[in-house]
Amino acid sequence: MQVHSSSDRPRLSVRRANRRRHIIGSHTQFSTREESMRRLRELIVENLAERLSGSQDAQRSVPRANPSLLDPEPSARHPVAAVNVPTSDEPSATGSSVSTESERTSAAAQPEESQQESEPESADPVSAAPSPAGEAEADDGEGENCSICFEPWTSAGDHRLAALRCGHLFGYICISRWLTSGGNKCPQCNKPAKRGHIIFLYARKLKAVDNAEEVRLKSRLELEQGSRRMEQLEVAQCRQQMQLMADENVRLRKEVEELRRWKAQAAFGSSQGASLSSSQRQDSSSGGHYVFSKAVLVSQSGGSRVLSYCEPLGCLLASQPSPQATFLPGFGVKKISTATLKPSQYVPIHSKQIRGLAFSRHQDSLLLSAALDNTIKLTSLMTNTVVQAYNTGRPVWSCCWCHDNNNYIYAGLANGSVLVYDTRDTSTHVQELAPLRSSCPVVSLSYIPRAASSTFPCGGLIAGTLEGGCFWEHVEGTTYTPHILPLESGNCTDIQVEPDSRHCLVTYRPGRANPSLRCVLMELSRTPQTDSSQPPICSCSPVQTFTAGSSCKLLTKNAVFKSPAGERATLVCAGDEATNSTMVWNAGTGALLQKMPADLPVLDICPFEVNQSSYLASLTEKMLKVYKWE
Repeated sequence: MQVHSSSDRPRLSVRRANRRRHIIGSHTQFSTREESMRRLRELIVENLAERLSGSQDAQRSVPRANPSLLDPEPSARHPVAAVNVPTSDEPSATGSSVSTESERTSAAAQPEESQQESEPESADPVSAAPSPAGEAEADDGEGENCSICFEPWTSAGDHRLAALRCGHLFGYICISRWLTSGGNKCPQCNKPAKRGHIIFLYARKLKAVDNAEEVRLKSRLELEQGSRRMEQLEVAQCRQQMQLMADENVRLRKEVEELRRWKAQAAFGSSQGASLSSSQRQDSSSGGHYVFSKAVLVSQSGGSRVLSYCEPLGCLLASQPSPQATFLPGFGVKKISTATLKPSQYVPIHSKQIRGLAFSRHQDSLLLSAALDNTIKLTSLMTNTVVQAYNTGRPVWSCCWCHDNNNYIYAGLANGSVLVYDTRDTSTHVQELAPLRSSCPVVSLSYIPRAASSTFPCGGLIAGTLEGGCFWEHVEGTTYTPHILPLESGNCTDIQVEPDSRHCLVTYRPGRANPSLRCVLMELSRTPQTDSSQPPICSCSPVQTFTAGSSCKLLTKNAVFKSPAGERATLVCAGDEATNSTMVWNAGTGALLQKMPADLPVLDICPFEVNQSSYLASLTEKMLKVYKWE
């Protein structure tokens, strides 16, 4: 143990006093430095919070850290950069900001001393009041500062403009230090990030235009435009419905007017039939006449052309276009029951207009049809299906069956030829009867069978064209001998035959010499030649002529048939286009028996019998009228 002398005691006291003063000064200096760092951290945290919340006023009111103001001692003796580790209770962003701000503060200590000498007025940024120009500059530069250090980013160097994948902008050195020091998220949106996500942006200045109002107005404009389009669509739909209702109203009005006209015509026809003169009743050989029975609508849109009667099924068949042309285009026939006189069903057959219908006398319910689609077809009305079709290569204007041999059918073409088909051969025609004169369409074909007649025993085919007629005598098999009939040239529109009386009815349209429609009843004859080696000559001679109106624009089909009154009388029936009526004559006397009105020009006429009662059907473009003989 060391023992001090009495002379050493004053020195020891002095040393102890100096040591105490040094310790007290050190404590004072440390507490002052700690207080400065605490104030610096508080300012930086407050500045960062206000920056992140978007407060511009706080940005202008909080100055950047100045060590000369915060530290009462010179910054050379007490450098702030020594404190660069954040406390455990502060977030990582604050700690990084503290270290960065401390480095910049210590580095800028010496330049500030020189600036204080030249610019003493700007040495205290806290007390300096910002001018309006400075406020504008602060607003403009708000998008040019790093959100970590609040310093403007540069176009080159460590603090150059950089961005993360989330799109937020920073100074490169700041965001790099942030991610290196353990922050693995974006400082602004907290999305995961790492140093590899940092990309450089090559831009001198960035400024986001505030277009929130523009976006809002555009959104409202789109909504208004969508609403306007919906309203326009509703208006268009309403207009379309209104137009449909108006069309339906017009159609119903026309239908009502048409029904009224039919009712008036039916009443007129009945009164006209009842008011026949006694002389006309005597000319009819029995005093009978046709009485209107019923009118049947065949086609609402029109387009009906030809008419035929199927005795085995007891129904009339009228050609017409498809009633559902949109879904099932084409042409076919409509069945009309003769028992109820009501249309039953539509049978589609051809793709173009039908010009001829014919039934065989021996084939039950097998319909032969000819159309402008270059085909003739055999249709079974039992199944309503086409069982055989032949391609003629040209439009077909007429057709008929061979009543001497049920296996043969004929097709009259538009070039004047007649094709002979054997139904047992489904490939092609077996013979072609070429025209002897011009190549006019064959508008009518009628087969007259063989009969035990002294004047005309042979059978064959009568083909009528616009230039006249030709009788093709059927010798045997497929052998035919042509005979030119002595008819007027240029005005012939139809030739029909009455097989029992061996007569034919030839219709001529009005011309220069004869301004009226004429129906001439011809008697067929076969005259042997003086040279016995030559075959006999088949010809015809006029018996009676019947005249009608002065108009004939359509190729109508007329009829010659036995009178229902019997006594070997014959009736001639023709449509008068000028008066839209059906005219009935006595073929023997030439007297007009009846004139039955129609709504449109009569196109075809068909007599038939049901349950020993005689009827007459007349077809217009839309309607079918049925008359009963009484």
